[in-house]
Amino acid sequence: MDSLNTRPDLFPDLQPHTHGMLDVDGLHSLYWEQCGNPDGIPVVFLHGGPGAGTAAAHRRFFDPRFYRIVLFDQRGAGRSRPQAEVRDNTTAHLVADIERLRRHLGIDRWLVFGGSWGAALALAYGIAHPDRCLGFVLRGVFLARQWELDWFLNGMSTIHPEAGRAFIAFLPEAERGDPVVAYHRRLLDGDPAVHRPAARAWAAYENACSRFAIPSDGLSAATISHTATAPDSSGWAPLALARIECHYFRHAMFLEEGELLTGVARIRHLPCIIVQGRYDLVCPPASALELADAWPGCRIEIVPNAGHSAMEPGTRRALVAATEELRVRLDKQPATKSTTMFP
Repeated sequence: MDSLNTRPDLFPDLQPHTHGMLDVDGLHSLYWEQCGNPDGIPVVFLHGGPGAGTAAAHRRFFDPRFYRIVLFDQRGAGRSRPQAEVRDNTTAHLVADIERLRRHLGIDRWLVFGGSWGAALALAYGIAHPDRCLGFVLRGVFLARQWELDWFLNGMSTIHPEAGRAFIAFLPEAERGDPVVAYHRRLLDGDPAVHRPAARAWAAYENACSRFAIPSDGLSAATISHTATAPDSSGWAPLALARIECHYFRHAMFLEEGELLTGVARIRHLPCIIVQGRYDLVCPPASALELADAWPGCRIEIVPNAGHSAMEPGTRRALVAATEELRVRLDKQPATKSTTMFP
């Protein structure tokens, strides 16, 4: 295998060929876009958070000459509307949205790419619709179990105590025993003077723990973390992340304990590549190893000198290598390419 440091980096910037809004239930409308080759191997990108939204850099993990690249913002996130909305926003809703988008775009099967919460959502979608998946690329594996939620709230702060102290100190002392409940109350408050400071405090904690090192190659703050919480004058970006994420935390990610790991039996016949930062504090590598053990034929790559962010140099090179490896494998299979043009 070639050296991690000599692999290709991200593909060049590219713009969508088509984009639109998909009304999924009368309340939520999802922003979607397509890039690359209209007749290529379809791939769908699932962003993290939940609530983080997509960024232009996310298009660049895939060779546009070969892939039909589909990005979309999940309910309440990014350019989807209404912004930061938690009504009718559960894992089951998101899984149904992915399938609705697939049908809307006339795609038979697609490669599923997801990181962090996006990895959990990719698994949930694959378990529900294994016949619609060509394979998986997963980064920063999160299996949505209670210990992983507890780690986010308490474990990360053992490594980043300053960030952890600030996260808790934002709350009145009497409410610090259950920060999810306390933050949830503030994040759902209709007054911006209440929910915006809470959103900034939540997002700051997560961002502080997401990066092993800040890239020095000009990538914007909106892309160096899956949280996509760069300065935003509207205040919606950090609010969407914090409000929706806390909403999911409050409800155990709307999944049964261990559901994703158990459900791997439905998809383990499909190819999967896991890319995991050695020093990922948000989603510790133990979950990635457990998933790989449960998935015969899955290849896992532990990236040294990398944390949680997809945009750290070693991680993004490994992700590009993963999409290239699967492109070659899938291109040899019959009927993997799209047979329909853009709607």
